[in-house]
Amino acid sequence: MPINTRASALRGRRREQEALDRLLRDVRAGQSRVLVLRGEAGVGKTALLDYLAEAASAGQVARAAGVEPETEIAYSALQQLCAPLLGHLDRLPGPQRDALAVGFGLSAGDPPDTLLVGLAVLGLFAEAASERPLVCAVDDVQWMDRMSEVILTFVARRLDSESVALVFAARGPGDEQILGGLPELRVEGLPDADARALLDSVLPGPVDARVRDRIVAETRGNPLALLELPRDLTPAELAFGFGGHSTTPLVSRVEEGFQRRIAALPPDTRTLLLTAAVEPVGDVPLLWRALERLDVGTDAAAPAAAAGLIEIGTRVRFRHPLVRSAGRRSAEPAELRAVHRALAEVTDPEQEPDRRAWHRAHAAPGPDEEVAGELERSAGRAMTRGGRAAAAAFLERAAELTPDPARRAGRVLAAATARFAAGALAEVPDLLAAAELGPLDPVQRAGVERLRARVAFALNAGRAAVPPLLSAARRLEALDPAAARETYLAAIGAAVNAGSLGGGDLRRAAEAARGVPAGEEPAGLLLAGLTAWILEGHAAAVPLFTRVLAAGIPANDLDLVWLNGMVMHEVWDDVAFLTRTEQVVGHARETGALSLLPSALTFRATALIYAGRFTDASDLIDEAEALGNATGSSPHPATAVILAAHRGREEPALELNEALVRNAEAGGLGWLLAVAGYSRAVLFNGLGQYPAALRAALEAARHEDPAVLQWTLGELVEAAARAGADTVAAEARDRLAARTRAVDTNWARGAQALADALAVPAGPVEKHYREAIERLAATRLGLQAARARLLYGEWLRRENRRADARTQLRLAHEAFTTIGAEGFAERAGRELAATGETVRRRTLGAREELTPQEAQIARLAVAGRTNPEIGAVLFLSPRTVEWHLRKVFTKLGIGSRRELASALRDR
Repeated sequence: MPINTRASALRGRRREQEALDRLLRDVRAGQSRVLVLRGEAGVGKTALLDYLAEAASAGQVARAAGVEPETEIAYSALQQLCAPLLGHLDRLPGPQRDALAVGFGLSAGDPPDTLLVGLAVLGLFAEAASERPLVCAVDDVQWMDRMSEVILTFVARRLDSESVALVFAARGPGDEQILGGLPELRVEGLPDADARALLDSVLPGPVDARVRDRIVAETRGNPLALLELPRDLTPAELAFGFGGHSTTPLVSRVEEGFQRRIAALPPDTRTLLLTAAVEPVGDVPLLWRALERLDVGTDAAAPAAAAGLIEIGTRVRFRHPLVRSAGRRSAEPAELRAVHRALAEVTDPEQEPDRRAWHRAHAAPGPDEEVAGELERSAGRAMTRGGRAAAAAFLERAAELTPDPARRAGRVLAAATARFAAGALAEVPDLLAAAELGPLDPVQRAGVERLRARVAFALNAGRAAVPPLLSAARRLEALDPAAARETYLAAIGAAVNAGSLGGGDLRRAAEAARGVPAGEEPAGLLLAGLTAWILEGHAAAVPLFTRVLAAGIPANDLDLVWLNGMVMHEVWDDVAFLTRTEQVVGHARETGALSLLPSALTFRATALIYAGRFTDASDLIDEAEALGNATGSSPHPATAVILAAHRGREEPALELNEALVRNAEAGGLGWLLAVAGYSRAVLFNGLGQYPAALRAALEAARHEDPAVLQWTLGELVEAAARAGADTVAAEARDRLAARTRAVDTNWARGAQALADALAVPAGPVEKHYREAIERLAATRLGLQAARARLLYGEWLRRENRRADARTQLRLAHEAFTTIGAEGFAERAGRELAATGETVRRRTLGAREELTPQEAQIARLAVAGRTNPEIGAVLFLSPRTVEWHLRKVFTKLGIGSRRELASALRDR
C-alpha cells in the first residue's frame, strides 16, 4: 500500500478532521492554538498531521519529528522545526537572536539560558506568522530530545494571538507526562464499520466473519495493525480462525511483523534499511555515501519500496516509526557497528562533529580513548549550546569507552555534574556511585561529596541538606578553601531554612565553618559575618555585615544574593534592600538568566511590599508564577503570603497562610513557619483583632528566624500593647532594642522609636511617635511610615486631640488606600469616623475592568517598555502584547500609549 495516502481520504476520522479544521479557522482569524494528538502507535496520528499540512497549504507549514537515535542530541528536533523560519532571525531582540544562534550551533558564545531560547523560538514563530499563518507539526514527540521538549512546551504555553498552530503527535498510553497540561485530542481506533472496511481492502480473499471480528477486536481498530497483521496469517487462519489468540502487545506484534518482512528481503536491502534507520535526519546523499562504503548499490532500495516499507525522494521516509525501530532491532551487533562506522566516515567532521562522534562511539567494539576524547569535546560543545542533558549523554558514553580507570572516573563525575545542571537529579546518585568505583584524587572525592550534598539541597533545601553539605565542606577545607567556604555557606543557608525544625544545626554549621581560612571574596566575607552573628550575636556581626554590603554581592550568584538579603535586614539598610533587589532582577533580565529570575522576582517583590508598592509587587509575583508554569516549578510562596496579609482580606490571606504552613512542615522548612506566624500577626493587627495578632506574633517570635524576627517583634509590640499585655510589649520592645542599638539608620531608629511609644506609656510617648514618623518617612519604606501615622493618630484620638488625630489618620488612610492595604485602611477609617470625620469610599463606577494581564501590560507600557520588552517580561510574543494593548485602549476609551498614564490614574 503506498505510504502517501491522500489526507483527504482518511477513513473514520471525521471527528479528528473537524477538530483540526476548527484549529485552522482560529489560526487564520489571528488566534494561536495548541493541540496534542495522543494515541498508540499506528493509530493514525501521522496521517492526521499530513491532513493538517495539506489543509494548511495556503499558509506556512513547518514539520519535525523526534527520532530515537537523536534523543540525546540537544535541540535536534527544534532545529528541524525552526530551520525554514531562520530567515526571520534578524528581527528578534539581540539576546534572543544570539541565544538561538548559539543553541543551534550557528555561532559561538556562552551557554544560552533555556528560557531565553524559548522566548527566541516564540518570537521566531510570531515573526514568521506576521506574513502568513504558521502551522508547526511535530511527530513522535516521545523520541524528541529533552531540550526541544522543554522549549516547545514553554512556547506552547505562551502562544496567544500570533496566528500560530503548534500540533504534536505523542504516543500513548504511557507518555502522558510529555506535554502534560496542554489541550489534547485522544486518537482512538476506528469505529467497527470503518475498521472492517479497511481490513477488507487488504484481505486476499474470503474471510470467515468471526475471524474478521476477532481481528477487528484484537487490533481495537488500529489502522496500521489492520493493514499489517493479516499479512502474517495463513489462508487457514483467515478462513477458519486456526492459530489461536496472541497475548503479545499489539505494538510488539506489529513491529514483529515488520521484522519478519525485513528478514525476507535481500541482504543488501536489509543493510540499506538498517543504515536509513540509524541515520536520523533522512539525508539522502549521506545515505548513498554510507551505502557505497558498505558496498551496497542504489538498486537495493527497490525491494524495500515495493514492500511499502520506505520511500526515498528528497528525504528518506519510513512508512511508520515502527519500521525504523524494527530495522534497527533486526540487526546483529556487528552489523550495527559496521553501519555506524560507515556513517561516521561519511559525516563531515567540520559541519557535523557531534553526529560523527556519536556514530564513532556506537561503532567502537571496545574501549577507545580517541573516540572517548572526541565525545568529551562534543560534550563541551553541547554545554556551550545549553544542552546539559546532551553533554551528560556524551560524557557517559565517553566514560564507557575510556580504557584508563582514573580518566573514566573523572568523566563519570563530569557526567554527574552535567546531569545535575540539567535538573536530572534522580540520575546523579548512580553516576556518583560509579565514579567512586574508580580511583579519584582527593579533590575529586570532595567534589563527589559536594555534588551529592547539592542534590540533597536541591531536593530538600532544609535540614536534610545540612549534614552532607558539612561533610563535603570539611573534606574541601585542605583542598580548596574557596570551595569549602561556599559549601559552608550553603550549609548555613540550609540550616537557616530549617529554622526551628533544624535543632542545633545552625550553630553546628557555624562552629564548623569557623575552622576554614578566612577569605576576602564575597562568599568569604558573608561567611565570616554569618558565623559571627550565629556564635557571638547581632552586635558582633554588624561591622562584618557592613563590610559585606560595601563589598557588594555578584548579582548572578543567587545563593549569595539570598543570604545577602538577611544581611540587609540585620543592619537595617532599606536603601540596599530596594536597590540591590532591583539590580538582581535587572541582571537576570539583561543577561537572559531566566533560571535566576523567579527567585529574584520574589526577592524584589518582598522589598516592594514594604515600600508600599503592592501593585508592582503583585505583578512580579504573577510573573514568577508564569515562569513557574512555563518551567514546571513553582515560585516560593512566602512573598505572596506576606502580600496577602498586608492587603488585609482575611479569608484568602488565611488560605494562603495555611498552605504555607503545610509546605513548611512537609519540607522541613522551619523559617516558613516564622513567616506564616508573622503574616498572621500583620493580618490581625490590620483588622484590629489584637488578641489573635498577639498569639500569632508570640508563636513567630519563638522561632528567632533571621530577617523575620525584627518584623515579628514590631508586630508583637503593637499587638501586645493594643491587647493590654503590657509586660509582653515591654519584653518585645527590649528584644528589638538589642537588634537596633548597634545600628544607626533611619529604619532602625524609627522602628525602635515606634516600639518605645507603644510599650513605654509612661515616657515621652509623643516624642517617640514624632521621631518614628520623621525617621520612617526618610526611608524607602512607605508602608511603615503610614503605620506609624496610624498609631500616632490613634493615640491622639484617645488623648481627645481630635483635630491633630484627624490630620495623622487622614494621611494614613489615604496612604493605605493608595497602597492597597485594605485592612489597615479600614482601621484608619474607623478611627477617622470616631473623630467625627466622614470617610468616603473610593468607587470605580460601572466600567469594563481590565484583566490582571491587561493591567500589567498597561503599567509596563506606561513605564516606557516596548512591546518586545513587555513580551520578555511576561513571556509573551510582541504580537500578543500588541493585541492586548489594543483591547486596553478600547476599554479605556483612548487611542495611543501617550494617553495610558492619565487613563490609568483616572481609574
